[in-house]
Amino acid sequence: MKFKLKKTMLAASCVAALGGINTTAQAADWLSVQGTERDGQAARAKVWGFIQAQYQYDNSDANGAGAFIPPKLIGPNLTGQSAFNINRARIGVRGTGMPLDSNVNYFFLVEFGNNAITAPGNAFAKITDASITLNHMKEYGRVRAGLFKVPMAEELYQGIALIDYVNFTDGTNQLLLERVPNSSFSGNIAPQPTNTGVSLNGYNQSVAAGRDVGIQLFNTFKVAPSWEGSYSIMVGNGNGLNDSDMNGPKDTHLYASFAKIYKGAGPRRQDWKTFAWYSKGERDFDGNNDGAEERYDRKRYGIGTKYYKLPFRVTAEWFKAKGMIFQGPDKPSFGLLPPSVGNPAHPANGLNGEASSWYIEGGYFIPGTKWELDARYSVLTRMEDSIAEIEFKDFLIGVQYHFNKKTRLTVNLHNREAEATAFAAGAGPNGNLQGIDKRFAMQLTHIF
Repeated sequence: MKFKLKKTMLAASCVAALGGINTTAQAADWLSVQGTERDGQAARAKVWGFIQAQYQYDNSDANGAGAFIPPKLIGPNLTGQSAFNINRARIGVRGTGMPLDSNVNYFFLVEFGNNAITAPGNAFAKITDASITLNHMKEYGRVRAGLFKVPMAEELYQGIALIDYVNFTDGTNQLLLERVPNSSFSGNIAPQPTNTGVSLNGYNQSVAAGRDVGIQLFNTFKVAPSWEGSYSIMVGNGNGLNDSDMNGPKDTHLYASFAKIYKGAGPRRQDWKTFAWYSKGERDFDGNNDGAEERYDRKRYGIGTKYYKLPFRVTAEWFKAKGMIFQGPDKPSFGLLPPSVGNPAHPANGLNGEASSWYIEGGYFIPGTKWELDARYSVLTRMEDSIAEIEFKDFLIGVQYHFNKKTRLTVNLHNREAEATAFAAGAGPNGNLQGIDKRFAMQLTHIF
């Protein structure tokens, strides 16, 4: 069934009425917001969390055999083209060591929703954050240890409950979230018809969700009355949400930002922030299915800027990936080709491939109302300069209605396309990519 934009906008307007503005967009100092508590103001234990209930409908067509690839289905189950879902349901506690020591902060969060964190292995719940921050020498640097978000691209590093869209860009989803390799080689899964009971999820470990277990030295400092800088140096296991280290070498993560502050503080601060980041590590995986693991480099780095001053918001980011390129949940081998034709050294294999992505997005908060208008354009070029190069493009328009500062409705309409650049229309991978089309997504968020 085809759907029209007019109907989408009408559906959104039926659940809300006009009123005063409340916003969620921000360009905050996430190092401090997520890693520390305010001096003299933090509670000993503050229970908090959020729920996101959503509906998505994908308008893509099947391939010539009536089967679908993952971009045409609704995750994380990937069994159909429409679904209601509790995408995220997280509850946590954070605070200080008061009355013993207010310089000790802690942060703990558990995921109960149905997503790429919990779906692999049918986990009922998964700890996403568990960290301790020591602020005893905060003039020089703060130390955070445990499981927490790796400082990187703004789209992923910002508080997920405050993101202005239902879905990540293709670049963040495929290059930055990181699918942790299976403990042993698993074969690729062919396209499937819907509602057959065959899962296209080939990974059996949780997505890393931009997190790692490690230790971090970081700080934020004033460089002028309305200017600040920040830095982070982190060393981690490189095994995502898993407690253990997958190999001996450690991941290294570097981050720096510079911001002009206009107004406010905390997660809803209005400012203009520019940042850069770099991550490097190694992953072990049996890429050629010979029963022995090989070691592969994984590098990610990027730059970006975000401007937020009411009533406008504009963000632009670019990032690059080398090695361990995710080719889809149906390809846990990280490749498009089986071992018999050249894995893992073949240039069309994600274990050694390269990719890059960029996006620009913006929002306008209609003065005197609770409405926000959003738009985003993103491009992902995967397996660059190889026969398997695929270019994903997505133009999104959206609207948000803020019932209050804790509750909002987000409605998005994606106009998507994908093409294997080395093949003619309908040939090779394009036989499956052809037909990728519009997607409608609606999400209700409540923060408590």
